[in-house]
Amino acid sequence: MADELYTRCPGCTTIFRVTEPQLALRDGQVRCGHCRTVFNGREQMISLAPSTQAEHEYDELAQGPPTVTLRSARALDPPPPPEAPPPAPAEVDYENRFAWDKRKQQRSRTGLYAALVPILMLALVLQSVFHFRDVIAANWPGAKPLLSRACAVAGCEIRPLNDVNALTIDGTELLSDPAHQGLLILTATLRNRARYPIDYPYLELSLTGVQESTGKVPIVARRVLAPSDYAGGTTDLAAGMPPNREMQVKVFIDASSTTQEGYLLYPFYR
Repeated sequence: MADELYTRCPGCTTIFRVTEPQLALRDGQVRCGHCRTVFNGREQMISLAPSTQAEHEYDELAQGPPTVTLRSARALDPPPPPEAPPPAPAEVDYENRFAWDKRKQQRSRTGLYAALVPILMLALVLQSVFHFRDVIAANWPGAKPLLSRACAVAGCEIRPLNDVNALTIDGTELLSDPAHQGLLILTATLRNRARYPIDYPYLELSLTGVQESTGKVPIVARRVLAPSDYAGGTTDLAAGMPPNREMQVKVFIDASSTTQEGYLLYPFYR
């Protein structure tokens, strides 16, 4: 049979009958069904046709004697596909090798922060109440008793507001006392226009001289009057000026060492 092909295993010299489609499966690569050697079937092709003595001797010397049994092509298995290289060893992530411990610490910190937030918010509220206690007591009188008890513990006090914009001075007058030479009598009306008590202000009295040619009016004397200087002895200064009320001021000023032509009076807070 002229179309029959034969190949010889280089490992055990077993001869196999093969076909061209079989050799074409893996570009001629086959595996011996006897010794499992993988070889190229086309490169190991032999001919079993009668030959001259010289050719026969050369073939015997080069390839070795054929085995007694001819094996069919079904004894040749296609060689297995090349094995995939083993996966590279995983690199050790030294930074995160204790990630479970880090996650545990993060959860602990998160729980701690969650517990601290209400405490910090409460501390912020208490600090704001402490700082604005006078404003709160003035605008919400019902909260004043509670704030007063808290201040008794904290060592603070509730004072009327310093609101100079709520103050007006009406009907001021500075006259000489006819009975006492050099003595001046200051009278004025202080008015609290706010709806809450305000602290009693300081009053600055400036005595002015004759206007100069430059247009300036010189100050010849100045005196600051504290609330205790113009308020009556029975006035509760700590309670402040009552809301929407007015107060009459009368103060005697010794101006025997000065000569004045006018005066200025305005309230302020220290």
